[in-house]
Formats: sequence, structure tokens, C-alpha cells
Amino acid sequence: MSSSCPDRAPLLVFDGGCLFCRHFAELSELRSGIAGLQVRDGRADHALRRRLQQHGMNLRDGAILIDGDELLHGAAAIQWLCARMSPSASLLQLLAPLLACPRRAQRLYPLLLLARRAALALRGLPVDP
Repeated sequence: MSSSCPDRAPLLVFDGGCLFCRHFAELSELRSGIAGLQVRDGRADHALRRRLQQHGMNLRDGAILIDGDELLHGAAAIQWLCARMSPSASLLQLLAPLLACPRRAQRLYPLLLLARRAALALRGLPVDP
């Protein structure tokens, strides 16, 4: 995104309506070992979500990672995170090696989206905020 700076800390935009997504994002911010990682609830931040949609990135299709001028979406965003983690949380210690490989991330990410949709349905929230 044009407003990004190459030296800005990476930002993970997630769907705060999904309890799985929220837990993963919060653990990533606090215990992934990625210096300066910030997380933002894209469901709550309407302006950010609109800017990302202008770049063809819809939250309904997965998490978004902004690293400087680079935008990564879905499996690529999660793979980027997992490849850089030195996690201290047990959930992240399990997920990081599984999703750090691009091929595995591509194969497993649809299952994460399915879990997200189920979690949103249980809460009565739309998939597309």
C-alpha cells in the first residue's frame, strides 16, 4: 500500500469476529518472536478494510499481512508469519512448522478458512464483514 514505509513493523490484519483468528493473531503479536509485529482487527477497522479492498484484498478470503510496501493475503500471509516465528506459545509451536512451508500453507489454509466460517456461523456473523 502506498502509505506503508519499508521500515514500518509488519501488520497482521485479521477477522476479529472469528475466535480462532483472534486467538492466533493475539498469540502472534505477543509470543511469536517477530519483532514489532502488530495486529489489527479488520472487522472493526472499516477504513483499513476499505483500503485493502481497493487493492483486491478481502478479509472474507483470509488474513492480510502488510510488510512495508508488500501485501500478502491468505495462505501467503500466514506462511510469511510462520516462517519467521520463534514462538513461545505451544499453539504457535505446533502451527509454525506446519504452515512455514509455502506448499503446506497452500494446502492447509482452506481448512483454516472452513474453521473460520464455522466459528463465524456459530456467532451469527457474516463471512464478509
